[in-house]
Amino acid sequence: MSSREKILGAISTNKPALIELPVIDIKSTSSLAADWLDQFIKTLESIGGKVIQLSSIDLIKEEIQEAKNRGEYIVNTLPILGEVNNEINSTMEASLLETVDRAYIEGSMGVAENGSVWLYEHQIKNRLLPFICQHLVICLNVNKIVPNLHEAYKQIDVAKEGYGVFLAGPSKTADIEQSLVIGAHGARSLLVYLISE
Repeated sequence: MSSREKILGAISTNKPALIELPVIDIKSTSSLAADWLDQFIKTLESIGGKVIQLSSIDLIKEEIQEAKNRGEYIVNTLPILGEVNNEINSTMEASLLETVDRAYIEGSMGVAENGSVWLYEHQIKNRLLPFICQHLVICLNVNKIVPNLHEAYKQIDVAKEGYGVFLAGPSKTADIEQSLVIGAHGARSLLVYLISE
């Protein structure tokens, strides 16, 4: 008997007994809709993000204009916020995007349990944009928050486009000496505007 056969034989005789996967009652894990908003905000802020609730998008439009007046490279992907940066496309290389100071992107859905936001590829224009910009701003309709990932996966169509991502908080790492560093390998900040209009 070869060493390979001995190893495989030992593995097959020492397998743990199979157990059935647990049945998760998704309804029992869902809280009231009124609690989803509070949970989303609390979770996102606990992982380094910031949330501002707005009743009008005029404040965002003013913010974009002021940043442009200061000479910042602002990328807007939402027509509702004004002029869209049509030069941003899926084939742009990182060297052309590395100078983006702030990117404004529309989120499809927020998840209360982990503070993440689902972004389809068409919303981000380029897969690098949410990660290479200095500061990321996501605009999300307050009515598009779901309680958990079970509900989120029911609503998203993963086959719709070639790419999509759940994004939660700014870039961070604590690998080195267990010291938390924000913005280590992605956006240095994440601001989510929750819009109720």
